Amino acid sequence: MKYKSFAHMNCSIAQTLEIIGERWTLLILRDAFRGVRRFEDFLQTGMSRNVLTERLKNLVDQEIMDKQPIDGKSSEYLLTKKGLQLQPVLLSITHWGDKHMANPKGIRTIFVEKKTGKPIAPMSAYSNDGRALKPNEIAIKAGPGSTTS
Repeated sequence: MKYKSFAHMNCSIAQTLEIIGERWTLLILRDAFRGVRRFEDFLQTGMSRNVLTERLKNLVDQEIMDKQPIDGKSSEYLLTKKGLQLQPVLLSITHWGDKHMANPKGIRTIFVEKKTGKPIAPMSAYSNDGRALKPNEIAIKAGPGSTTS
């Protein structure tokens, strides 16, 4: 299914969705954060070869992933610095899913700090002084790049 483009919208969420908003793309990113690097391994999600090819090409074109040849016929796809900065987005989606779309057996994926092995705190917005903020404590206002006042 072809979706309507958000490229014309002056909105950070719309612009981000234009690049990573397709569900197969999010699963590719999930797998990349889990250490998947090769085309054949990304296919394990169940997507078709042509869909995977298209999504990986887009991620490379957007400089979210880098395609590195490893021999004459194979390549690896590695997250770039720009791609790594999507980690909080995927953590937030996962934490939301664990809370609202829970598996009766418990949490599906536990994110831990490598150094300590302890689970990380659920994603949250924080004030400048480090306090966790509730959704009703956050307001939205137009910034200098906004077309609305």
